[in-house]
Amino acid sequence: MLLYLSGLPLAATAILLVVVPTVAAMCGPVLVRRRIALERLTSNNEIAGFKFATVGVIYAVLLGFAVVVAWEKFREAESAVLQEAGASATIFRLAVGEDPEVSAMRSTLSNYLRLAIHEDWIEMEKARESRAANEALGALYAISVRMTETGSRHPAVFSEMLKQLETITQSRRLRLHLAEGVVPAMLWLVLYGGGALTVGFTFFFGTKNLPAQVMMTGILSLLVFTSLLVIVSIAYPFTGPVHVDSEPLQTVLADFGQP
Repeated sequence: MLLYLSGLPLAATAILLVVVPTVAAMCGPVLVRRRIALERLTSNNEIAGFKFATVGVIYAVLLGFAVVVAWEKFREAESAVLQEAGASATIFRLAVGEDPEVSAMRSTLSNYLRLAIHEDWIEMEKARESRAANEALGALYAISVRMTETGSRHPAVFSEMLKQLETITQSRRLRLHLAEGVVPAMLWLVLYGGGALTVGFTFFFGTKNLPAQVMMTGILSLLVFTSLLVIVSIAYPFTGPVHVDSEPLQTVLADFGQP
């Protein structure tokens, strides 16, 4: 469900996660006032105020922590793509010469990058990975083994190529892992449950100025659910309108004259 919400246009997600809950929250004080007298609600204000302050601080800390963690993981996904692109560019520059193995290395690496751009990114939107890209990466290792057997590269150069190939593998594995989501399911339950309870707590207060109480509840709800919208938007770094793009890999292909 969260993957589906993350993949929707940002306006649609905002309506579902911010506008609808906020409108429902603003209706809460009105409905409660119709069933419970103002005098009974007013008697809760003093004690409920202290309790609400504690609840609000605890939830605010948890919500802020979740936003920071989700943003750090999003930046980590961006860094993984940049490292993969940098390692690919290094291999391209090291694989020079007219040897058949060198030509095969450059051709296979180009094929891997194309598959990563056109297939891996599509699959990562659905929290999956491309089998064709896996096979292309395996082909890179197979060519590296053949280059070892023929000794067509200087040992130092070949060692650096293997190091960069390992970086490509690790970076790709990291982005595939992050594509599955960066917020655990249990934390989602706490975030949404805590948000509903925090907003619902305001229904137990009573003021003579009901419109003012409705507005205060709406403002609190807007702040809470807007923060949750931020988390949902970046929780799947390769899905939806706010996502990590494959532009660094496209730039590497363009630099070396590959379509």
